[in-house]
Amino acid sequence: GSLVNYEQIKEFLEETGSTFVSTSDSEVIIKLIAKSYKKGLDRALTDTIQMIKGSFSLVVMTENSLIGARDTHGIRPLCLGQLENGWVLASESSALDAIGAELVRDIRPGEIIIINKDGVLSFDFGEQTAKHTCVFEYIYFARPDSIMDGIAVQEARLRMGAVLAKESHVDADVVVGVPDSGLGAAMGYANASGIPYAMGIVKNKYIGRSFIAPAQSSRENIVFVKLNVLKSDVEGKRVVVIDDSIVRGTTSRRLIEILRRAGAKEVHFRISSPPVKFPCYFGIDTPSRQDLISSNFSLEKTREQIGADSLAFISIEGMLEALKGIDEKNYGYCKGCFTGKYPIAVPMAGLNTSVNGD
Repeated sequence: GSLVNYEQIKEFLEETGSTFVSTSDSEVIIKLIAKSYKKGLDRALTDTIQMIKGSFSLVVMTENSLIGARDTHGIRPLCLGQLENGWVLASESSALDAIGAELVRDIRPGEIIIINKDGVLSFDFGEQTAKHTCVFEYIYFARPDSIMDGIAVQEARLRMGAVLAKESHVDADVVVGVPDSGLGAAMGYANASGIPYAMGIVKNKYIGRSFIAPAQSSRENIVFVKLNVLKSDVEGKRVVVIDDSIVRGTTSRRLIEILRRAGAKEVHFRISSPPVKFPCYFGIDTPSRQDLISSNFSLEKTREQIGADSLAFISIEGMLEALKGIDEKNYGYCKGCFTGKYPIAVPMAGLNTSVNGD
C-alpha cells in the first residue's frame, strides 16, 4: 500500500526527535508504533493505524505474537491462513497454497487481528466505511491463482475478457494475450468471440514489470528483452492482442512493432481495463497525469501513438458487470485511476497536471 499523509506524519515525528534513514512509509509506521509502545503493543498499533491514511496491509511479528491490520477501506488485500501447528498472514491466498496452509478468511477492512498463545483475537479500529478494494488487483496485480475477498482472480479476468469481446468485437484470425496478466482476459475474449486462441507472445520470466521501471529509456529496453513473438502464430494473420492495461504506452507500442516484424497482417489492441487517466496514490507507481497516455490523448490519438489498427478498452460499466457476476457480497471498488474519484482524500496537484484532449 501507500500512505497519502506520509509527509505530514514524517514532519511531525522529526519535530518530536525521530530520525529517518529511508523514504519508506514502513519506517514512518515503525516510528509511530515505537512512540506509543509504552502503552502496550495493542494500544500502540491502534494509535498508529488511526493516524495513518491511505492503503495498507500491515503485518507485525513480535517475540510472542503475529499481528495483521487492513486499512478501513480494504484497498489492499490481506488474508488469514492456518497450518497444522500455526497461523499465516499473507496478501494473497496463493502464498498460503505454496506452504500448504488453508485459507480461513480475508481480514476485514478496518480489522486488527492478533495471534498469540491465547488464540486468534480480533477487533475493529476507526469508523466503519464502505469497502473499496483496488479493482486493479483483479485486472493486473494479483496472481491468477489467488482468491481475494471471495473472488477468484482468474475467473474475474475470464469474465472481463468475455465482456470486452461483447463490447468491442473485431474480425480477426487469432487472439493472443500479453503475459502474464493479459492471458486470462485473452482466453475469455477468445471463448466469447469464437476466434481461436494462441500463445503468440512469449515472456522472458527473468524481467520485471516494465511500467514500474523509473526511467522511460529503461522501460523501452525492458520491453524488447521481456517479450518475443511466436512467428508461426501471427504471420499473415489478423491478430487481436489482449492486454490488462495501457499506462504509459511503452509496452504496447514496442509490442506492436515486434508483431508487425513477425508478419502480423493487422494488430487490434483490446484492453481489459478502462483507460488509466489518473494517478494511483495507494501503491501503484503512476505519480502524475503527464505520465499517463490516456490522460493526454484521445482514444484515436492513443491508437496512433501505439500504432494499432484499432484500439478499444472495456467500459467501467462492463468491468463492474464482469465482477458483479461472481461478487456475491456486492463489494465496492476503488476506481480512482479510471475516474479520478478516490475513497480517501488525495493531493490535488497530481490530478491537475498536463491534461489535454479527451
